[in-house]
Amino acid sequence: MERVVITGMGAITPVGNDVETFWESLKNGKCGIGPITRFDTADFKVKLAAEVKDFQVEDYIDKREARRMDLNCHFAIAAAQQAVDQAGLTEGSFDPFRTGVIFGSGVGGLKVAEDEVTKMNEKGPGRVSPVCIPQMIANMAAAHISMRFGFKGENFCPVSACATGNHAIGEAMRAIRHGYQDIVLCGGTENGIIPISMAGFQNMKAVHTGEDPTCASVPFDARRSGFVMGEGAGCLVLESLSHAKARGATILAEVAGYGASGDAYHITSPDPSGEAASRAILGAITDAGLAPADVDYINAHGTSTPINEKYETIAIKKAFGDEAYKVKVSSTKSMTGHLLGGAAAIEAIACVLAIRDGIIPPTIGYKEPDPDCDLDITPNQAVEAKVDVAISNSLGFGGHNACILIRKV
Repeated sequence: MERVVITGMGAITPVGNDVETFWESLKNGKCGIGPITRFDTADFKVKLAAEVKDFQVEDYIDKREARRMDLNCHFAIAAAQQAVDQAGLTEGSFDPFRTGVIFGSGVGGLKVAEDEVTKMNEKGPGRVSPVCIPQMIANMAAAHISMRFGFKGENFCPVSACATGNHAIGEAMRAIRHGYQDIVLCGGTENGIIPISMAGFQNMKAVHTGEDPTCASVPFDARRSGFVMGEGAGCLVLESLSHAKARGATILAEVAGYGASGDAYHITSPDPSGEAASRAILGAITDAGLAPADVDYINAHGTSTPINEKYETIAIKKAFGDEAYKVKVSSTKSMTGHLLGGAAAIEAIACVLAIRDGIIPPTIGYKEPDPDCDLDITPNQAVEAKVDVAISNSLGFGGHNACILIRKV
């Protein structure tokens, strides 16, 4: 089987619109959360989100073309362009039919759907945009990426809530490992800071409704009271080791393991036993031919909801046994908020950079320990540590669990 390596990365996030700015923000504990500016929140309980700042779509997409896309596609194309540029994928350096795109979104163009339904109700069905459907459907980020770069291999869009990005990365790894593709662009994107989604999440009591950004997203802290919506995209170029070497590409890290499972328990709550989530974690570790003691860092799902960290802690302990107290853990969602379908992609990038620099990014805002969450969660300050192996956990609504393992090459 082929080994699978990462040769390019791109990121549009609430704490930076390129990979290095994103990483500097994480290392320095920069919080990307602030008052919502996307819409008037006067009638909403939720007031905070982690918005992308200073993003200039015209740096990546012609204005006329951009008007025919939802914002989630803008983010995706920008992150993909960065990743392709870093990987050096120029014409003639790859076979288009062996270069695929597996790129997901949790909700797709929901803002388009919201706007067009309003328009239809107010002005009639004849006023609905003829490009409503291709703007709205969740697969269009993957489609636009393939069209932009001429990638004609496998092309599809995983939609598995918060686990979307890891499913995309894992399935991309499998496609290359088993010889179906040479290269796959993978990751996820989201544009979720919109009235309908924020109303839905606030009414199910899933999001934080306070107004102080410093205590809004506090994973593993006893004060955690709901996640903070983020937005943006992350993209990784995965490539077979042999193909990367043949074209002289710079290898950033190896995607060595992937595990996935389903809780079969509840539409929103993780399984309190942590059994299926622990199977996904162990699946990624054993897929890589490693043992729990080999893992140096876990980028936790860590959404800052009362039940997530409690049950994720249980899952980590089940998977790691006594090693659970020795491994470094952190939740970068304390800084970026929760990007839903884009979350795992930027968190995988954080794992690659933790390996590269030997730095564990912190869980910021941590003040009140929770006895149910007694792991080493790297509170408030980044720490230097040898990181050869990192895993990233993602646990989605509906019980979708996906874990990837990244190691130094």
